[in-house]
Amino acid sequence: MHRGKLDRRTLLGALAAGVAAAALRPFEALADTAAPLTKPIPSTGEQLPLLGLGTWITFNVGDDAELRDECADVMQAFFAGGGRLIDSSPMYGSSQPVIGYGLNRLGTPAALFSADKVWISSGSSGPRQIEESRAHWGVPRFDLLQVHNLLSWEAHLPTLFAMKAAGRLRYVGITTSEGRRHDEVEKIMAAHPIDFVQVTYNPLDREVEERILPLARDRGIAVIANRPFREGALIRSLARERLPAWAGELATGSWAQFILKFIISHPAVTCAIPATTQVAHVRENLAAAAEPLPDPATRRRMVQYIEGL
Repeated sequence: MHRGKLDRRTLLGALAAGVAAAALRPFEALADTAAPLTKPIPSTGEQLPLLGLGTWITFNVGDDAELRDECADVMQAFFAGGGRLIDSSPMYGSSQPVIGYGLNRLGTPAALFSADKVWISSGSSGPRQIEESRAHWGVPRFDLLQVHNLLSWEAHLPTLFAMKAAGRLRYVGITTSEGRRHDEVEKIMAAHPIDFVQVTYNPLDREVEERILPLARDRGIAVIANRPFREGALIRSLARERLPAWAGELATGSWAQFILKFIISHPAVTCAIPATTQVAHVRENLAAAAEPLPDPATRRRMVQYIEGL
């Protein structure tokens, strides 16, 4: 082939790349200029952005100075784009001190909504672990503490409720992931005055739609959706597939935005917490928390499309 000419495949590829880049540019601009949509935390009415920041795996970078700075850059972009809630756990390796490093570098933004967990089998050891977590973050108190994967929840919930009553904690929650222990989650939601429940939810993991999400609405419990991308596996599986032509009606330029819009448009979901190591992805994710959001009919169409691929 002569260097001065393009064959049909190369030309089409270049055109497709140009269209994709053009589709993403409005969202990059939006992330810099418009705050994400919010929903109220049911127990108080406090507004929380629909997109938070997870730290599972992505912030577990140890003492690597370069990677710590990359995480701090992600946090800076997150706050600059209007984000608030950062979620972590003692289970997440070095994620907590890495968050603390980033917060210190950024001067601990006032917008921060700090969400962490207690994850230890001994109830009597819970307060010590919580204090260690708080020290890692470098915050005076947590906004939200959750019993991670319900581990020893009978012992930890009274501790968290006592902390809340004493003004040392603002919200109490529980978590589970990958569809585990939903029956027990429901029982706790029905019997205890928790403020938050964190569960796995995305277009392919929808078990919580049957009972947990309706119960959260009935009980006035905020919902955090974890594993929105199945730790990236869902995005990777869709990478070779095209977005539907009607995705443009949702102002959606990527699979990540398509998936996030599905999640956060559920009436019971308060926010989703995708994790990332890239500033560009933070901006892309935050841009999904904007109008238009899909209505129920479009949500069904989104599920059908992904399931059909």
